[in-house]
Amino acid sequence: MKKKLVWVLLLLVLTSILPIVISAEESEGVIAKNHIGKLMSKTVFSLPDPMARFMFDSGYQFTYPEDGVRGIYVTGNSAGGQRLSTLLELVNSTELNAMVIDIKEDNGYLTYRPEKESPFYDISKNYIGDVEELMSTLEKEQIYPIARVVVFKDTELAMKRPELSFTENGQVWKNARGEAFVNPFLKEVWDYNVDIAKKAAEKGFKEIQFDYVRFPEGFEKRDEQLEYELGEYRDGDDNVQRRVNAINDFVRYANEQLDSYNIDVSVDIFGYSATIKEAPGIGQNFSKIASNVDVISSMIYPSHWTPYFGIDKPDLHPYELTVEYAKVEKQVLAALESPPTSRPWIQDFTASWLGAGNYKKYGKAEVEDQIRALNEQGINEYLLWNATNRYTQGVNYKP
Repeated sequence: MKKKLVWVLLLLVLTSILPIVISAEESEGVIAKNHIGKLMSKTVFSLPDPMARFMFDSGYQFTYPEDGVRGIYVTGNSAGGQRLSTLLELVNSTELNAMVIDIKEDNGYLTYRPEKESPFYDISKNYIGDVEELMSTLEKEQIYPIARVVVFKDTELAMKRPELSFTENGQVWKNARGEAFVNPFLKEVWDYNVDIAKKAAEKGFKEIQFDYVRFPEGFEKRDEQLEYELGEYRDGDDNVQRRVNAINDFVRYANEQLDSYNIDVSVDIFGYSATIKEAPGIGQNFSKIASNVDVISSMIYPSHWTPYFGIDKPDLHPYELTVEYAKVEKQVLAALESPPTSRPWIQDFTASWLGAGNYKKYGKAEVEDQIRALNEQGINEYLLWNATNRYTQGVNYKP
């Protein structure tokens, strides 16, 4: 250590006097450059790189699947319960290779217990009893781990901190399903979710997937009647652009904050957002969000579309709907300077709530139709959604 210090000091001295020495000798007609150059060339100096960045290493070894991610959604209950063994068997016996696991779920709860000193302990549930054991299992089975973090739909935080939410007549506003949202205009809300994402990265997850990165649906119809803070978005733009800017700024900020964790950042987004300039109420601009993430995951479940692409009842036509969406998305992403990976969410559930004649029972054929449609359009990555984690058996996941 002392020798290194001596050499560093010597280098500093030499570099500080070098211009003076050369200048003095040149004024007398003596050229000392070669002599000093030879002296310097005989000594190897090793200095720390002042630009070196900290990169977090969880210690786990996960490799991004060479032929792309093909994953399933897994709740905290499933990840920490008996169903995990069934899901592991499904992945290991098929062409699936990844799991998207709830870390912060739809109500705003963490799905595991952090240390008691953690600011998130009070919002945690013991669904995943041992995160380290879970990650070790996924590492052993080489199943790519993605942490799902639900962002702005957060009833728990909204009720605890109404000032971070939207209120009406002094009460926290909730949608028709009884769900409350927190305010995307507020940086305190951003940091709250980014800190949770950082903890997930430290646990070993290789990707953070942010979901509900938006304002409540239909917000443009109630933005004037609800009470909420605008934060740094008070001036300038109209209400629509305020919302678009807030959502996009959050995505950019989250990506920057997670840069040193050596992980990917992805965002779930409504499929129809890719087909319009921007969704005015919820604040999603597909191109802007896609420009700031590594992966974009459009939720393109056929059941979630009204008549679109000339298809009157989309749930009855999974192949056709998926093809038409993929064509549009390809054009939008092709216009970006650095497009992210496309990894859509597809449907592995039956949407019986649509009513007789408007839905069909989804099974092997319907799931494969969606996968084939994506594949034919050059999209080789996808995620399967089933809220109960009961996935169709016998599917060819890699046609």
